[in-house]
Amino acid sequence: MSSHTSHQKITAAGLLVTLGIIYGDIGTSPLYVMKAIVGKGPIETAVILGGLSCIFWTITLQTTLKYVILTLRADNKGEGGIFSLYALVRRRKIAWLVFPALIGGSTLLADGIITPPISVASAVEGLQAIRPDIPTIPIVISIITALFVIQRFGTNFIGKFFGPVMLLWFGMLGVLGILSIGKDFTVFKAINPMYAADLLFDHPGGFWLLGAVFLCTTGAEALYSDLGHCGKKNVRLTWCLVKAMLLVNYFGQGVYLMEHDGQTLDGGNPFYLLMADWFLPIGIGIATASAIIASQAMISGSFTLINEAIRLNFWPKVKVVYPSDLRGQLYIPSLNWLLYAGCIGVVLYFEESSKMEAAYGLAIVTTFIMTTILLTNYLILYKYPKILAYILLPVYLTIDFSFLAANLAKFSHGGWVTFLIASVLITVMIVLYYSRKIRNKLVEFVKVDEFLPLLEKLSSDTTIPKYATHLVYLTSANYINEIEEKVVHSILYKQPKRADMYWFVHVDVLDEPYTLEYKVTEVMKDKLMRVDFKIGFRIDPRINLMFRHVVEDLVKNKEVNIVSRYPSLEKRHLTGDFRFVVMEKFLSVDNDLPWRQKIIMDLYFLIKRVALPEEKAFGLDTSTVAVEKVPLIVRPIIGLKLKRIER
Repeated sequence: MSSHTSHQKITAAGLLVTLGIIYGDIGTSPLYVMKAIVGKGPIETAVILGGLSCIFWTITLQTTLKYVILTLRADNKGEGGIFSLYALVRRRKIAWLVFPALIGGSTLLADGIITPPISVASAVEGLQAIRPDIPTIPIVISIITALFVIQRFGTNFIGKFFGPVMLLWFGMLGVLGILSIGKDFTVFKAINPMYAADLLFDHPGGFWLLGAVFLCTTGAEALYSDLGHCGKKNVRLTWCLVKAMLLVNYFGQGVYLMEHDGQTLDGGNPFYLLMADWFLPIGIGIATASAIIASQAMISGSFTLINEAIRLNFWPKVKVVYPSDLRGQLYIPSLNWLLYAGCIGVVLYFEESSKMEAAYGLAIVTTFIMTTILLTNYLILYKYPKILAYILLPVYLTIDFSFLAANLAKFSHGGWVTFLIASVLITVMIVLYYSRKIRNKLVEFVKVDEFLPLLEKLSSDTTIPKYATHLVYLTSANYINEIEEKVVHSILYKQPKRADMYWFVHVDVLDEPYTLEYKVTEVMKDKLMRVDFKIGFRIDPRINLMFRHVVEDLVKNKEVNIVSRYPSLEKRHLTGDFRFVVMEKFLSVDNDLPWRQKIIMDLYFLIKRVALPEEKAFGLDTSTVAVEKVPLIVRPIIGLKLKRIER
């Protein structure tokens, strides 16, 4: 049974895992949303009812309808996320669709830097209700540090506790909300959308409160990103419980706030004000544990996002570690510490969760807009009723841009932080995308048949020292009868490389997530073999390991003989040596580039300095790899006026 099929089944264990994995971010939003809506001014009943109405309809329209009902339909062989969605819609062959994917992925990652600080800080600040003078920053930094340190060991063990803790959390949300609502059932009139309309259009400054309201749905993207871990049926069923508990708690906070109309919070948090004094330490403990889970979910999601970006050539190749055999669990050291530095910087700069709210949401609302655009194209491509797409696009773009406008009002108060981070990430992705297009234009292919006679003669020419028994080249040629001209040049002209057998290996990254297949073609009997790997965009390309498996299969089926051809070793039936040749490009000085291309290529090679070398990126054994430098000439200098003079 495939994993895709298995996690479509609804089981008690599956529902519990779903609660633990994907609802951390949106599940902890009651810690700060109502507090952000009220702000530091006096409590107004009209604002509370209007805010609750906005929350109810935002969760209903954005999270429930757009994501849980519509976007979850766009599963790529059971996998979700904005890059999975892009992998589906790029089949429309619309070039500009890459930009919503790049922008959405970058802003989602930028938002991941603010999620751990605001979630953990909001939970820990509850301690100030017990001891107002307690310094929370060291506690927050300690928790975040511990969280990032344990990433290298994998989260399989602690992940077993995520589900029960989140179940306890949502149960606490519901109980606290119900106890408060019992005092005033009239709060449910906020379900009437007219209260939202009155707040947005009639109340002074009401529209700008959308920036605070939006915080209630920031975790919606996680419902789609983690689809592969849980399955859409489990997500949809658990969402019914989660939505109910969230709304009950929000409305419970609303009752408490309306009881204190005209007063101010004075730094208090309406979430903790719902608790009895004796329960407060327990509630803070549960809230902190839930905040840690929310942070862990965002970190794991960031690893998955960047792993997909690497496979799609949107991110430089970096080291990826698999700390356990659990599918989908991975660890990217460079990203881990990049996120950690960003989180610590956010904590030290903003100091309090209330100040972080200004930076939170601006980036993720951009992701929402990009998802709306890609989702519309998905509905058109996969032959859903066009009327659905034409209604979806204007309605949700109106909603999304309203949230964006409200969040932009917070730009100078901290929103610029996530905007700056997102801008850097977008720049990296766009540079890699365009530099690849520039480099691909320069690749020249030749027909393999044209140099086969020369290859056969070279292999038999004993006057040339043997370079290797088996010589392996990685090729980007999609067609079996073609090969890059630079490979031919490397074999025949740049230190002619005599070998008993030559291998061309091609890796094709598919739009599907977990495909792992290969095809072998014998181009020339006992002289030239080609291996084509087809791997999903979530599969780590461990070429050394996969190639060894292919060779073992060929030997087992007696399709190839890999015994050493050296007479002294052949008698003992020793395996011949394999050597990989990797072509590494560098920007030649003999270029006359337009300024745009020059900037892109300069930035590309700057980024490449921090990326993994090609041999490590493809999982090759470095002891058997030869790296050849190849000059990259994008636009050669022409018309050089060089004058010869006589002595």
